[in-house]
Amino acid sequence: MNEFQFWGPLAAILLSFGCLWASLRLRRRHRLFNDLPTSKVRGVFIGLVEIKGSAESEAPFTSYLAGASCVHYTWQVDERWSRTVTETYTDSKGNRRTRRRRESGWTTVAKGGESAPFFLKDDTGLLLVRPDGAKIEAGQLFSETVTRGHPLYHGKGPPQAISNSDHVRRFVESGIRLHAPLYIVGPARERADVVAPEIAAQPDAEEFIISTRTEEHVCSGLAGWSWFWWALGLIIASAPCLIAAFNPELSDLPPVGITLIIPIVYLMAWATFWVWMAYNSLVGLRERVRQGWSLIDVQLKRRHDLIPSLAAAVSALSSHEAEVQQVIAALRAQNTATPHGMSGPDFAGLAGQMHAIMEKYPQLTAQPAFAALHGQLVETEQRIALARGYYNDIATQFATRLQIVPDGWVARLGSMRPEPLLEATGFERASVAVKLSE
Repeated sequence: MNEFQFWGPLAAILLSFGCLWASLRLRRRHRLFNDLPTSKVRGVFIGLVEIKGSAESEAPFTSYLAGASCVHYTWQVDERWSRTVTETYTDSKGNRRTRRRRESGWTTVAKGGESAPFFLKDDTGLLLVRPDGAKIEAGQLFSETVTRGHPLYHGKGPPQAISNSDHVRRFVESGIRLHAPLYIVGPARERADVVAPEIAAQPDAEEFIISTRTEEHVCSGLAGWSWFWWALGLIIASAPCLIAAFNPELSDLPPVGITLIIPIVYLMAWATFWVWMAYNSLVGLRERVRQGWSLIDVQLKRRHDLIPSLAAAVSALSSHEAEVQQVIAALRAQNTATPHGMSGPDFAGLAGQMHAIMEKYPQLTAQPAFAALHGQLVETEQRIALARGYYNDIATQFATRLQIVPDGWVARLGSMRPEPLLEATGFERASVAVKLSE
């Protein structure tokens, strides 16, 4: 066996499996982005989330080259060089000769940028985003190539030139403009300064990306590159077999039957790893469904805990004590939470009851405690609605995955079943009628 018989197939195996690893890694990210439902800012809870909105900041940056208002930007100046190189080589007859060739390239001579936490805004509110540690896909702000006579050459570039310079410079800048639409997938956590969530890098986070591209463009790019690396790996794995088949005069090559084993093993490995990836993806999706249900329980508990404080604030008005106590009793009766799967809690909300009392007795609005608790109650009801919407979205995605082929076949390995959706007719109770006597 010569060197090619050994190193050729071995190189094909290593390169093809490297391409396979790249393909599966991209496919895993693609599935993750497809599985995550888009959350509203007010509905962001702890854990991995997908959100969309506009980039906002009270103190935006002014970019160095374009002069645009940004929440993040980076810039770079490259200078072109070229030189003539003389080299010595040995020709086919063993004679040593010299030759000259031209080399050229670009060298970075200056770069910089600015980045700071900013807010993501949608129709429900603002969410703090800390971009450190994120993969940022920024949009292009500026790109221009100039010669030494151009005002930009020394105006934004360094005064000195590099060795063998052609006195041609390329100025490039990318960033996230103020008010630009963003697509973000990242870990949410509780802020340290106020009771609110934020998006920030965490060591165990599956993904953290901030992109000026749309979700569709991000996912299509991941899918396209995944198929590219898969096809390239298959071509490399099949190369020894193709060479042996179309060049029979190369007797030193292994037989076609032996080299055919490489692409077969490649396809078997791809199928095995794909099943493993798909199963883990479905497990992760199932856990996010269960997390979605727990988020609803958290918000119901928060609403339940507000009622005693609200009762104490309202009951302080002795002239209306009897009537208010009836209302509070009705509200408390509505807040009895039930286990998952039974007839459920009131998702219709309690704010209507408070509005009725406030309209009947406007002096209540002058009580700061009442106003604060009422505001929290309204916000909690909105969070309950968003949590329910998140749960239904993720449960629908999970149910869809279990029905499509081949994901449904993989799901049978773990005996996975779809989770029930929260329906208004089955989980909401009628609002309590509040009757106020004169």
